[in-house]
Amino acid sequence: MKKLIKIGIPIASLFLLIACGNGENNKKEVQQNNKASVPILKDPAIRINDDILNAIYSHYAHLTVALAQDNVAEAKLAANAIEAGAREISSNSNLAASATAIVSAPDIDKQRAAYSNLSNEMVSLVKKAGMAEAELYLEYCPMAFDNKGAVWISSTKEVRNPYFGEKMLKCGEVKEIIK
Repeated sequence: MKKLIKIGIPIASLFLLIACGNGENNKKEVQQNNKASVPILKDPAIRINDDILNAIYSHYAHLTVALAQDNVAEAKLAANAIEAGAREISSNSNLAASATAIVSAPDIDKQRAAYSNLSNEMVSLVKKAGMAEAELYLEYCPMAFDNKGAVWISSTKEVRNPYFGEKMLKCGEVKEIIK
């Protein structure tokens, strides 16, 4: 519980700073992202055996939805939260670096490339920690990155592809169930 509080305060502070920003926006980014705000998905039934990773997962789910909806701004917001939480992980994780790459990416294609690295790291960390309750789905898109393929984690069996977004939203399959 202390870990959860320790990570929750910085994340809450980050959201407060973002919400209270100076009001200057990159007009090009705003024009590209006139989409509605992506809801943060928090499924209370899903619990990973690591409190910090459990907190990060809710932001990872938010990031996945943002990319599936082609929303650059929301993806940056979710990646900011992941980056803050990832600094608390004690392992030699590349999670923070991948999140930073998403935040600094100039477009959605670069965000998706960094998301692939972040997803690979999340898969490794979640499998290592294990699930306390429920299960997660390792989903796979064989067409991502010129048919090299890429994975992501989802809390549902329904495919919502973050690598192609609206173009090919249902492209992919469940490859594994993480329990």
